[in-house]
Amino acid sequence: METRYNLKSPAVKRLMKEAAELKDPTDHYHAQPLEDNLFEWHFTVRGPPDSDFDGGVYHGRIVLPPEYPMKPPSIILLTANGRFEVGKKICLSISGHHPETWQPSWSIRTALLAIIGFMPTKGEGAIGSLDYTPEERRALAKKSQDFCCEACGYTMKDVLLPLKSGSDSSMADQEAKELARQISFKAEVNSSGKTIAESDLNHPFSLNDLEDSIPTTFQGATASTSYAVQNSSGASLQQPVQPVAKNTSMSPRQRRAQQQSQRRSSSSPDVIQASSPETTTLIMADLLY
Repeated sequence: METRYNLKSPAVKRLMKEAAELKDPTDHYHAQPLEDNLFEWHFTVRGPPDSDFDGGVYHGRIVLPPEYPMKPPSIILLTANGRFEVGKKICLSISGHHPETWQPSWSIRTALLAIIGFMPTKGEGAIGSLDYTPEERRALAKKSQDFCCEACGYTMKDVLLPLKSGSDSSMADQEAKELARQISFKAEVNSSGKTIAESDLNHPFSLNDLEDSIPTTFQGATASTSYAVQNSSGASLQQPVQPVAKNTSMSPRQRRAQQQSQRRSSSSPDVIQASSPETTTLIMADLLY
C-alpha cells in the first residue's frame, strides 16, 4: 500500500499512523483501511451497555477526503441497528455533514467513540437517523452478530475481543459518553450562534429598536422635548404671527416706547416674543397715556 501513495502527503502520513495505532482490536472497537484503498476504512463497534444496543456489534465504512484531517470523514453504517440508516451517510457533528464543527485534532478513534456515544441518543430527524422502538433495536442487536461484510470479509462475532468487566472497558464507555456529550454541546452552540446571526441580519430596522436601547431618563427627556415641539408647532398653527406694518412717521417718543416694550418682552421668559399687532398697540397706548 505504501508504494501507491505519496508518502509526503499529510493525509497519507496521518492515516498510516492511525492505522498502526488501531491495528489491534479492542473489546469496544476496531478499524482498518481496505487493502486497496487507504482512504476507505471499515470499522466495527460494540453497542453501548445498559442501552437498547447492548449485545450488538455493528459494522460500517469511513470514507476520508484527500484533505483529511483538515476536513471530516463520511460515516456509513452497514449493519441494521435502528438508530442509523444502512448505506447512507449519517449526520453527526464529527461527519462530513458538519465540517464547521470538525477539529483536525480528532481522529478515526474519536469518530468510533463518538458513534458509540451517540447511539443511545435521539435521532430528532437528523439525516440518516432512525427512531426505532426499544424492542426493535434489541432484536436487531441480536441479529447483528451474524453479519458478515463482503468487502473486508469480517464476521462480527469474531472481530472484537471478548467483552470484559475490567477498568479498561468502563473507561472506554465513559470516554464515549463524555465525547458524545461534548461534541453535541459544541454543535448546539454553533447552530444557536448561527441562528442568532441570521435573525439579526433578517430583522428589519425600526426606530423602536433605538428607543429600546435608550435609558429611561433619556427616553423621558426625548418625550418631553417632542411634546414641547408639538405644542409650539400647534400654537403657531392656531395663532399665526402677522407681520407688523412699519410706521415710518413714528415720533421719537413712540420709538422709545416700542423699544422699551421689546426689551421687556425679551427679558421676561413668560412673555411670548412674537406678539400680535393688538398686543403691541395696547402696550404703546399705555406708555403714551
